[in-house]
Amino acid sequence: MFRANRPRKPLSPLELLVMDAVWSQPGLSADALCQALAGRHPMKESTARTVLKRLEEKGYVRHTVHGRTNHYRGCEQPENLAAKTVRQIIDRWCGGSVERLLVGLVDNEVVGRDELRDLARKIARRKAEEGS
Repeated sequence: MFRANRPRKPLSPLELLVMDAVWSQPGLSADALCQALAGRHPMKESTARTVLKRLEEKGYVRHTVHGRTNHYRGCEQPENLAAKTVRQIIDRWCGGSVERLLVGLVDNEVVGRDELRDLARKIARRKAEEGS
């Protein structure tokens, strides 16, 4: 079972594809998932149920029952999961330092000059808002 104080197990590429479908169609059933992914990754309904069950065990989705059908929703929005994942990266690889991560992103040209300039403006704006 999922524990809040432990990081979740990472998503496989297929699980991420399924999560994208769940986020775009909250309340998705296994049958609806098969239809949603038919063009990109066809699967049997039993496979869809297995993947959804695995995602629930990992703490990414939860279900409600309507009649005899399970309907799945994400436990968190993708932006929240991304932020938590970045926090884990910062803690694990950068000794808890956001600055080390950002310097690495700039040094390795992951973040370009224009993006960096925009980010600096946003930080300045946020500081001004907090100061007033």
